[in-house]
Amino acid sequence: MTALLRLSKLIDDLNDWVGRTVYWLVLAAVLVSAGNAISRYTFDLSSNAWLELQWYLFSAVFLVGAGYTLRHNEHIRIDILTGRLSARIRAWIDLFGTLLFLLPMAVYIFWLSWPMVEDSFLRQEMSSDAGGLVRWPVKVLIPLGFFLLSLQGVSELIKRIAFLAGLIPDPTEKHELPPEVEILQQENPAP
Repeated sequence: MTALLRLSKLIDDLNDWVGRTVYWLVLAAVLVSAGNAISRYTFDLSSNAWLELQWYLFSAVFLVGAGYTLRHNEHIRIDILTGRLSARIRAWIDLFGTLLFLLPMAVYIFWLSWPMVEDSFLRQEMSSDAGGLVRWPVKVLIPLGFFLLSLQGVSELIKRIAFLAGLIPDPTEKHELPPEVEILQQENPAP
């Protein structure tokens, strides 16, 4: 189980890095949006490329940031129903939800989106709007986002199994250190 917890930590670290990087895309999208609005209303200049870049940036935030959101347990949940349940029952619900819904859906969307990305890249698909951008870069975000979400689903699955086996504390609670780090430190104490 130690190897799986290390894998979980690597996945968590990857999605944390991606999430912190994606934060900057929010700022970029706001600046592009503000710049576009100012140029349109002040100078009567507008560009479909700037509008599409804004759309691309928001798409990147939501698609590529999905794994980060799951990592920090910030997805919409049914807490009104599960909030009164024990941590073990919630872990079982998360485990089955991940196995039956999250992973099949994420892998299926990844699998279905890849041919679309490949076709868009090979044809160098352009926006149908005048002055628009090439489309394949934004389409790449779909399989990338669902790949990262799938990876994080695997990490969450590992943590729920470890919790149910009594190896780590509840991974949904806030701890000073992530649960997988705590167990690794217990097994390999610092000299």
